[in-house]
Amino acid sequence: MEQLALLTTRKKKTASRLTKSSKLIKTIIAAIQEKKGEKIISLDLRKINEAVADFFIVCEASNQPQLRAIADNVEFRVKDKCEENPYHHEGLQNLQWVLIDYVNVVVHIMLPENRRFYKLEEMWSDAVSEEHND
Repeated sequence: MEQLALLTTRKKKTASRLTKSSKLIKTIIAAIQEKKGEKIISLDLRKINEAVADFFIVCEASNQPQLRAIADNVEFRVKDKCEENPYHHEGLQNLQWVLIDYVNVVVHIMLPENRRFYKLEEMWSDAVSEEHND
């Protein structure tokens, strides 16, 4: 899957450091929640040298239309509230796993079977994780 390849080849940029209470992270999580994204988890990767970003935000969508709605809402809300466009995004054609890259925050919106298969939380198990469910 191209999203996994992107994560292994991309170098972390030295943009401003974020915290888990940063406006960008709060906006992304709220945008996911607005479209009923499930099992929302943030992974704090700042203490992991091999990490390509400071934070991952991972969530599930029940189906492809919801996955698209979440991805669109994340991009819309971040542009509206934070005045940022994604550096890169992948997966909008296949709608199995959408990755939205904001340089130091990478959003992963996945169908449940893809999340179980790729196990991002296990891959980055050294990260501090936090659940963000209503």
